[in-house]
Amino acid sequence: MSTLSIDGREIALDKDGFLVELSDWSPATAEALAAREKLQLSAEHWEILELLRAFYAEFQLSPATRPLIKYMALKLGPDKGNSLHLNRLFKGTPAKLAAKLAGLPKPTNCL
Repeated sequence: MSTLSIDGREIALDKDGFLVELSDWSPATAEALAAREKLQLSAEHWEILELLRAFYAEFQLSPATRPLIKYMALKLGPDKGNSLHLNRLFKGTPAKLAAKLAGLPKPTNCL
């Protein structure tokens, strides 16, 4: 298990870099996690992270890519609710990376 040092606090991460305690999440935590992924968070990233946190609050789970895209389309419209937009912001495995930065558990069907 590794840790993330934020404002003098050590925050525990699991073997995949996800928060052990969801209550440890803050915008500063998201920025630090993004830095570990060599990612600079923009307003577009924050829009998705806030949307993910709302999804988790509503459904108590981290969505896989397809449900996340459907939710994005519903909340943000078709211009942003598509896989191209999500992949442009979060390269590789976008739902997994976005969930990590949003301080949520790893989506259940992500490797």
